[in-house]
Amino acid sequence: MSNYHIKHLEEYFQVYRKSVQNPEAFWEEIAEEHFVWRSKWDRVLSWDFSKPEIKWFEGAELNITENCLDRHLPTKRNNTAIIFEPNDPKEEAQHITYGQLHESVCRMANVLKENGIKKGDRICVYLPMIPELAYTVLACARVGAIHSVVFAGFSSNALATRINDCDCKMVVTSDGSYRGNKIIDLKGIVDVALEDCPGVEKVLVANRTGGKVKMKKDRDLWLKPLMDNAYADSSAERMKAEDPLFILYTSGSTGKPKGMVHTCAGYMVYTAYTFKNIFQYRDGDIYWCTADIGWITGHSYIIYGPLANGATTVMFEGVPTYPDYGRFWEVVEKHKVNQFYTAPTAIRALAKENLEFVEKYDLTSLKVLGSVGEPINEEAWHWYNNNVGRGKSPIVDTWWQTETGGIMISPIPYVTPTTPTYATLPFIGIQPALMDEEGHEIMGIQVDGRLCIKFPWPSMARTIWGDHDRYRDTYFTAYKDKYFTGDGALRDEVGYYRITGRVDDVIIVSGHNLGTAPIEDAINEHQAVAESAIVGFPHDIKGNALYGFVILKESGEARDKENLKKEINQQITEHIGPIAKLDKIQFVPGLPKTRSGKIMRRILRKIASGDTENLGDISTLLNPEVVKEVMDNAL
Repeated sequence: MSNYHIKHLEEYFQVYRKSVQNPEAFWEEIAEEHFVWRSKWDRVLSWDFSKPEIKWFEGAELNITENCLDRHLPTKRNNTAIIFEPNDPKEEAQHITYGQLHESVCRMANVLKENGIKKGDRICVYLPMIPELAYTVLACARVGAIHSVVFAGFSSNALATRINDCDCKMVVTSDGSYRGNKIIDLKGIVDVALEDCPGVEKVLVANRTGGKVKMKKDRDLWLKPLMDNAYADSSAERMKAEDPLFILYTSGSTGKPKGMVHTCAGYMVYTAYTFKNIFQYRDGDIYWCTADIGWITGHSYIIYGPLANGATTVMFEGVPTYPDYGRFWEVVEKHKVNQFYTAPTAIRALAKENLEFVEKYDLTSLKVLGSVGEPINEEAWHWYNNNVGRGKSPIVDTWWQTETGGIMISPIPYVTPTTPTYATLPFIGIQPALMDEEGHEIMGIQVDGRLCIKFPWPSMARTIWGDHDRYRDTYFTAYKDKYFTGDGALRDEVGYYRITGRVDDVIIVSGHNLGTAPIEDAINEHQAVAESAIVGFPHDIKGNALYGFVILKESGEARDKENLKKEINQQITEHIGPIAKLDKIQFVPGLPKTRSGKIMRRILRKIASGDTENLGDISTLLNPEVVKEVMDNAL
């Protein structure tokens, strides 16, 4: 029996047991059966969380692009690899075959080499969601350069910080990008950033918007003529299993961004395996993850995971609200999408709008719905299930992190029975542990604690670029011999896991530990509420009290606000208890969020406590303008 594709619950338990009882034999079998290697490993796994040092498939040589491209050419050369769906629905979509993708990646690889790039060099990729982004990422992997993709919405300051941190030699960008009805001057942002980046030697510029840009002599080059003149084949560099594949920056709640380093072999095996199972992908399916490749979700589940399986993956340039709130569903109907993977933030935003935006499209092609980025609240889960999946497409509520490289806890559709707000069971090979504050593992069911992982998995990040001590201190010192996720979780009577939020989002009120996620879930079930965020603020008697920032639906805007506040607190009392009632409720137009949709509670905590003199850099937020409005109306 192949363990590569899990088809029913009994098989999940059989394979899961095998994967935790003898992890090395299990992952060796997966790696041998399903991937192409230049040379085989000497050892499947060596690890020591105290250092921490983790090595998978040590001694093996490979190139991930041979597994994503070359090996598919004999049978899938004319199959679609990437569907590029532009920002403007009037612009024609591109269907890029595996043969065409291979050729473009080879051309780009040759362009990189001709411009001085060699194995181990770092390349910053600051591109919108256009085909050149996929070509560049894969070309870096093909020549052995380390790509560092920075989301093309970050400020010049944030960009410069990331370029300098890993000493990038080259930046690949475009003249501009389309985002809804806006055009963003990406090249201008790069020019400002590079005033403080002495290590950058070349800037390659893709043409997307046709806007006027300044080209610096001897540094800046237009990409298209270079690609057109490059040779259409390129041999892939032999990479060691533990050579870095990419660096991806994740912002901590404090301090400078962390450059998480992912390596070649383990990352390839795990992302391919999770993709196949968690989306139940079958040949001929059309898969769409709406994330940006600037985030780990895009790396693992737009590019590497799908392409390693020979899948058809959609790259979407636009936003869910342009030209109207039906854009996602229009794309699903247009391309007959089978698997759809998006964020709760997007679901909640669309759920606020008229149902006609969903109902007028044919969504019968959908087989699997996915959620990523944060725990999905119950109201959003039901809206998604009822109105998008029409009750027929299981929802995979996936929990994972930039640091984990791949999905860690998730249902497998048509295999795992789902429960709203629960990520359900650990994925194959993942060994979670709930820990108490004293460092002891909490056994049994119907318990909650801090979520750790007690055994390595192939796609875990190996270090923070240039700062291994920070990697150790952040993830491996809180609990001996365990990776600490930073999240809290509960385990129910059947062993399902529910993520309760970041541990630093646990607020102690009058001696009671209150997780923000359950309180927010209770508030969000109120018919007038669209979204909420809870933080603590100092209180003379309780130590901390609770401050709620609440976004109202249109129907709630006209309501009497004092009555609404009473109803919200009554709802909390009914769901959790009077201890969790809010001392302050502020109705706000929006919440400060990162580009991946996470609420920046650090900023809200400062506003709630009246400490707004130093909010830190807010330029990288999705909506920095909302901070001033929230601050000006603070209670």
